[in-house]
Amino acid sequence: MTAPTTFGLSSEARNLHWLLTNLVEEVPGIESVAVVSSDGLLLLSSDQAQVEQARAARGESRGGPRGSAADLATIVSGIGSLTVGAAKLMDGGTVKHTMVAMEEGSLLVMSISDGSLLGVHGSADCDMSVVAYHMALFVGRAGHVLTPELRSELRKSLESDSAGSTR
Repeated sequence: MTAPTTFGLSSEARNLHWLLTNLVEEVPGIESVAVVSSDGLLLLSSDQAQVEQARAARGESRGGPRGSAADLATIVSGIGSLTVGAAKLMDGGTVKHTMVAMEEGSLLVMSISDGSLLGVHGSADCDMSVVAYHMALFVGRAGHVLTPELRSELRKSLESDSAGSTR
């Protein structure tokens, strides 16, 4: 996790960290994961070392993506905003998920609750149907607990971790 320790966090925050860790460890081909609030702030993300460790445990040997968790959060937030705007213009209702298929990978963005989003970057050989299934499980488990209070706690946790890592 971006926050390697969950010491001092509420049980709901620890549970979300566990769910994200489980997603990264269980699904082959995941490059990075970010949970983003409705205002585009990173709440929770996979740590590159964690992804590499899970990849090695599965016998995968691909290098990770360039950029940071904050970069993925920015991309996820932008895609979420664009698709919500498109859905409004087209009277399409609520956006449930968006997939961007690229030559060297895929990005899947799924709505959690109250505008929060889960974004997963997968490798080119990643089975995105498996990723989508596990993301739906995450969303189902996280959606009802991702309250404004929990989002604030996660954000403060990230801020204190990044302040500690720059010292």
